[in-house]
Amino acid sequence: MRIVVAGGTGFLGSALVQALARDGHVLVVLSRGAPDPPPPGRVWTERQGVTRAGWPLEEIERWAHVLDGADVLVNLAGESIAARRWTPAQKLRLAESRLETTRALGRALARAAAPPRLLANASAVGFYGSRDDEILTEESPPGRGFLSDLCVQWEEAARSAAPRGTRVVLLRTGLVLDLGGGALGSMLVPFRLGLGGPLGSGRQYMPWIHRADWVRLVSWLLERQDEGPFNLTAPEPVTNEAFTRALAEALGRPAVLRAPAFALRLALGEMADALLLSGQRAIPARAQALGFRFTYPTLSAALHAILA
Repeated sequence: MRIVVAGGTGFLGSALVQALARDGHVLVVLSRGAPDPPPPGRVWTERQGVTRAGWPLEEIERWAHVLDGADVLVNLAGESIAARRWTPAQKLRLAESRLETTRALGRALARAAAPPRLLANASAVGFYGSRDDEILTEESPPGRGFLSDLCVQWEEAARSAAPRGTRVVLLRTGLVLDLGGGALGSMLVPFRLGLGGPLGSGRQYMPWIHRADWVRLVSWLLERQDEGPFNLTAPEPVTNEAFTRALAEALGRPAVLRAPAFALRLALGEMADALLLSGQRAIPARAQALGFRFTYPTLSAALHAILA
């Protein structure tokens, strides 16, 4: 297939691009720091490999033709949700990096004579808000709060961006685990020093997934004819306390230093409640019903594979 990936240089995008290239697909990765895109008529040369193309959002005429003739557009672009404290200015950056990018892609898609048949757009299980131990499937309604509202707007922007005849798949991603980035990368140092522990009550659920399974699941969805939201999480979400015990066991270290909720709120503000002290017991109901099989369905198997 001919696949365009926006946001294909990050923790998730780079792994997905590598896997798709290995599978023989022809890819163009849209990146802010890349050189100008190839001229019209020379984008899809049918050679296997990856072309990196710049995409200044305000100059659609310079890159919109890259989407013309593609089979699939994958949009993973967006500033890291945990990059820094959620000040009003940072909230605006988080929203603009997702919504403006998705809308720009929509304007580019509108110019394409042969637009992609599929738009796979990033989202997050934050869509569901804080729901305690309620089991959440793709049929569950959205929650409340900044992160939930942002996910709802992001998904609406993706649906609006797709031209007639283009299916939209919404990738509601959980906590992705692997070395070299993501949340696990920031946890390893304190846990290896014996300074890890549960966050707050520890009862909040963590919907996690091994990065290899995330890549496999996205690749699988690109080959199918489905549309709508999919929870990209492992079948067995765990509480923060259970996650803490499993990670400490995998590292052979103690984990008894509980981080009190008030201290996390003092350090991180609103972000502490949204990302650390609340959670979602989300399960991949649609993917499992359609026959997808996880390589790492349990947390212990995932952590031991990552840390081996």
